[in-house]
Amino acid sequence: MALSRSARLGALATAALSFCLIAAAPAPAPAPHPGADGIGDPYFPQLGNGGFDVRHYGLDVAYDPGTDRLDGRTTITARATRNLSSFALDLQKLTVTRIEVNGRRAQFTRAGDEIRITPREALRKNRTFTVTVTYGGVPEPLTGPIVFGSDYGWMKTADGVFVACEPNAASTWFPSSDHPSDKAAFDIRITAPKGLTSVSNGRLVGTYGKGGQRVAHWRSTKPMATYLATATIGKFDVRTGKTPAGTPIYVAVDPTLPAGDVDVYGITAEVTDHWSEVFGPYPFEETGAIVDDMPQAGFSLETQTKPIYSAVRSEGTIVHELTHQWFGDAVSPHQWKDIWLNEGFATYGPWLWGEHKGRGSAHDAFRAAYDSRPADSAFWQTVVGDPQRDTMFASAVYQRGAMTLQVLRERIGDKDFFRLLRTWVKEHRYGDASTADFVRLAEKISGEQLDGLFRTWLFTKGKPALPAR
Repeated sequence: MALSRSARLGALATAALSFCLIAAAPAPAPAPHPGADGIGDPYFPQLGNGGFDVRHYGLDVAYDPGTDRLDGRTTITARATRNLSSFALDLQKLTVTRIEVNGRRAQFTRAGDEIRITPREALRKNRTFTVTVTYGGVPEPLTGPIVFGSDYGWMKTADGVFVACEPNAASTWFPSSDHPSDKAAFDIRITAPKGLTSVSNGRLVGTYGKGGQRVAHWRSTKPMATYLATATIGKFDVRTGKTPAGTPIYVAVDPTLPAGDVDVYGITAEVTDHWSEVFGPYPFEETGAIVDDMPQAGFSLETQTKPIYSAVRSEGTIVHELTHQWFGDAVSPHQWKDIWLNEGFATYGPWLWGEHKGRGSAHDAFRAAYDSRPADSAFWQTVVGDPQRDTMFASAVYQRGAMTLQVLRERIGDKDFFRLLRTWVKEHRYGDASTADFVRLAEKISGEQLDGLFRTWLFTKGKPALPAR
């Protein structure tokens, strides 16, 4: 049957309206998918996790020095960066007994150091969620060639525990997205026997009794990389106050250590105030130190707000670790191959400090380091800008990294160099950045093409020729 002209026009109008309504309908949301079980760092491919961004860690840990047992409950607040059907967390060896997502029990599986968590309902992109993990066991320190052949992580002492986790040991004592590119605020509550002091990052909120034990609540409001978190426990003499410029300071020293020539409190206060003038305002709520008798740890570490020292070796060690508060802590490496941005700067710090104190110029320190190593030394074979996992803490990363900064300073001049350092911290504070980011900023501030300088000093094997002065 044929339609009349008016009927045909009406049918066409209805079809057109239906088409418009269909075209205007929103596209369906992407289907949820599992989050990656690592961010793909070339040195530690399964550290960190994909699909979410951690905003806050709430750690409740109870430690018994007699049995070395840790019982923990960690609540992570995060924002989903995609629609998630499941997601992963890093946790090494400790036993998980329960996981909740948004207050509801969730299923989980273990595969090595990865926990795969499946919530009852998919997590929507850009929505904030919480995951609470209950766990326990005896934390084991890590060992191997990475950190000078030393144990690191959660390490038992005569009266407690020494906790220093760079680069991959935070997940030996709490579930996390254990990579410096995923930083977050922290609340850390440590339960330990009465008579012991529990020291962590940020500022002490308060302490209270709990049966025969004592709970210390520490809070870091500024974003922190997981490897910089500590929960060091032991007998300490504590001194608190403010630096001359007004920054709160907390220094804990093991009373069994012999009194030495190093005034940890005084030097920490002086260096913090000086670097605040050179590098920009101190980036955190408190400065300080933890000095523990831990000879098995052949290193100290720039734990945020309170570097931890396995007995202080020198003023230079304190200067090094406090330099890290700006370079490494406030600004963290985007990937672990960028580690020279931590260690090269922290090695350069004592060179600048010596210059400040009238003990010799940074150029003199540079020449001493340069001249002490012949051209055929293996030192010059490390590619500082990408040193590889097992040599990421090689001496060249420290020393040649510092040399690179002095060469850069002499190339662009003091005015642009120190402006570069302050701008670097200001632009990337509380985040992470890469070597490429640093090169771009150096070129922008100086107005010079500097890729050749960085290629020679960071990425080319062999002893570079000295630049003309």
